[in-house]
Amino acid sequence: MSTHVTIIGAGLGGLTLARVLHVHGIPVTVHEAEASPTARAQGGLLDIHDHNGQVALKAAGLFDAFLGLVRPGGEASRALAPDGTVLLDQPDDGTGRRPEVPRGDLRRLLLDSLPAGTVRWGQKVTAVRTLDDGTHEVTFTDGTTVRTGLLVGADGAWSRVRPLLSDARPVYTGTSFVETYLFDADTRHAATARAVGDGAMFALAPGRGIQAHRENDGTLHTYVALRRSTDWFDGVDFTDPAGAAVRIAREFDGWAPELTALITEGETDPVLRPLYTLPAGHRWDRVPGVTLVGDAAHLMLPSGEGANLAMYDGAELGEAIAAHPGDIEAALTAYEEAMFPRAATEADDAAGLHTLMFGDDAPHGFLRFFTDAPTG
Repeated sequence: MSTHVTIIGAGLGGLTLARVLHVHGIPVTVHEAEASPTARAQGGLLDIHDHNGQVALKAAGLFDAFLGLVRPGGEASRALAPDGTVLLDQPDDGTGRRPEVPRGDLRRLLLDSLPAGTVRWGQKVTAVRTLDDGTHEVTFTDGTTVRTGLLVGADGAWSRVRPLLSDARPVYTGTSFVETYLFDADTRHAATARAVGDGAMFALAPGRGIQAHRENDGTLHTYVALRRSTDWFDGVDFTDPAGAAVRIAREFDGWAPELTALITEGETDPVLRPLYTLPAGHRWDRVPGVTLVGDAAHLMLPSGEGANLAMYDGAELGEAIAAHPGDIEAALTAYEEAMFPRAATEADDAAGLHTLMFGDDAPHGFLRFFTDAPTG
């Protein structure tokens, strides 16, 4: 097959697509805005699910290597009341249905599986357009361009490729996360480490919550959730990290100190993470030679599925291209016809989960969800 695939974005979705194409002998180049593989921290742990993320890794021929990255015991879950009372304590059941791995290690695994030069670093996109002959031209900040017959946007929430297909833009959901870290918690923050436990911890109330996850080396990675307007967050001076932490913690007055310590004793500057989504059921009419994967296609509320869906999209698209040699439009049609309803269902589920977590009935609906969920 002579078609060369051009991917914009070296996140997990774009890299999985590149790897599956490489496995099938299809030439591919990935253009990434970051200057190098280590230019930015890659976030915390991901739970990779057996029905999508793990399927993608098997298609990429990397499943056995992935198993070597898994953090033992990481599937444990706890729910606490604001006063610190334990409401739910589920240990890791050892089934491996959603094992935890560091995002950075998983990305490195994918990068190392590609031939040298596949990823072009420091290639930030400034413009994308369709030419008269139906090919697509991508322009980068350094003034260089690339012309391609098959362009894939794997470039996230604010995709520069998406406008070729859709006028949709991400919309603020009304909720933001504030990200913090505690290090060497078992020694330096023992009470908080005990509260979080061995895996994930959720302390939820209507319109707010503190979520933390134990990572390697006793690190506690926290996302504080607040249902507030962008104007409200504009009033928090994040250039003053200590003051910002105090202001955010004020929204949790009366909560157990071992929980609020995740905010007030944070050892990194608090980082604001507003949550945006694309319209429910986002889709587009077929445009020759271009498609999207991951958040570029179906940005939704975080639910533990985002990375899994991006990887699954990449694997499914790569398999579709391989299954339709010489007929790119058939491949893209087959991929999109399966992806659209899958993404719509997951977006609905994610919205429902956030209602359970931060809606008026929180945390009771979330506890019912957790106890009713299958464990085997």
